[in-house]
Amino acid sequence: MQLRHPRRHVLAAALAPLLARAQAPAARWPLKPIRIIVVYPTGGLSDVVSRTLATSLSDKLGVPVFVDNRPGDGGALGMQLLARAQPDGYTLAFSAVTPLTLKPHIQDVGYDAVNGFAPLAAVMYTPVLLVGTPAFTGRSFADLVALARAKPGQLRWATSGVATSGHLVLEEVRQALRVNITHVPYKGGGQQIVDALSGQFELLSTNLAADQVEHVRAGKLRALAVGAPTRLKVLPNTPTFSEVGVPRANVASLFGLFATGGTPPEVVATINAAVQEALAAPELQARLRSADNIPGRGTADDFAREIARQREDNRRLAPVLRR
Repeated sequence: MQLRHPRRHVLAAALAPLLARAQAPAARWPLKPIRIIVVYPTGGLSDVVSRTLATSLSDKLGVPVFVDNRPGDGGALGMQLLARAQPDGYTLAFSAVTPLTLKPHIQDVGYDAVNGFAPLAAVMYTPVLLVGTPAFTGRSFADLVALARAKPGQLRWATSGVATSGHLVLEEVRQALRVNITHVPYKGGGQQIVDALSGQFELLSTNLAADQVEHVRAGKLRALAVGAPTRLKVLPNTPTFSEVGVPRANVASLFGLFATGGTPPEVVATINAAVQEALAAPELQARLRSADNIPGRGTADDFAREIARQREDNRRLAPVLRR
């Protein structure tokens, strides 16, 4: 018969509650509501998708999940808030990857873009659409180039902010065709559509959404080019940027869900699994595919590797984006 050492028994008994408390948060997560910081204004594609995603995550995780829009500085403001949050998975952010892969190359963003966040899941790839507004007198991308060369600096091109995917497209066009076009940065996608429809500027590069497609079909906006490998089913007459001679502008925005750096791996895995289920649901699938958006997929590690790849690739444009 084996006798238990009395000192070991006492030590084990003393440590048991501490070990249980240390393991409880990961094992029982989540225990309270989850906030998703959407780094863009209300009314845009990211807002619509994030709210649909929040509803699905609430159902799957069993706690309320609410959206908190915090637009500003091309997404950097919302990511600053996330960077200061506790790494417990109760504060998340929905954002394009550009605040981590592009913006840090051109300015001090106020956070560690490499280690300050835990990528959770890729949610969607969104083609970038270039449209002419009622203020644009041309009818095609070739007309855009001709007007830009005839009147340097007079064409105004709006984007959702400095160092966003739309800005990246503008810079690729500027570099490839050597044209002078004025950049008009906004704080997100909602107000710029309103201003586009009223002709406050001539050109707009925006993440593709069902509303933009309807505006094009109604003749309120003119589709000039799209960043995609091939023409889109929803806009079959719109050429890709490769077709109009600017292949590097074939840009699709990658959006995803992030937590604060240091979030426990078990929590990261739980959220990723819930996002994968949400992306497979008919409602979110229909929401994305209505405008040829591609649902994301893969593990958190897959998402992190893609972010690292884009960050390195974007170093090339950093000097011109700083202008």
